[in-house]
Amino acid sequence: MFQFITDLSHTLLSFIKDDPVRPEIPKDFRVSDGRVVAALTDEEHNPEAMVCVSFHDFVPEDVEGLSKTSTVPTTAIFYTIWSYKSGKGRDLLYQAVKGIQAQYPSVTRFVTLSPKTNMARRFHLKNGAIVLRENIDTTNYEYLTETPKETPENNG
Repeated sequence: MFQFITDLSHTLLSFIKDDPVRPEIPKDFRVSDGRVVAALTDEEHNPEAMVCVSFHDFVPEDVEGLSKTSTVPTTAIFYTIWSYKSGKGRDLLYQAVKGIQAQYPSVTRFVTLSPKTNMARRFHLKNGAIVLRENIDTTNYEYLTETPKETPENNG
């Protein structure tokens, strides 16, 4: 099941402690003023994958840029993603894009603020993104199609 988390009382926010990319970002930042957490869960409501999203009218180069929000956002920034089951990160990203398109009609771009790691590079390039910009400490990948690349496993 896919869902957006927008308030601090949501039980799935306790899994923020498992964020391997940016564990230092507090829960209240992740669900405040132009930011949400999206989660994919199994039937028992156990998390399968989680992603944090910030909405802007520009592409931030670093984590500090995430604090500058926009009145009318045009770009969804995926700034951390992790999964508990193989393939679920890709599935969550696909569903998050579809959910954002439905709930945030002004958003037309889908970009990451990723660490400069081989794992992040492989993940995003394999799922249809291009390298938009190399920054000092991060890389911005952009998904140019409406949704991340579909594969037979997530066409259903």
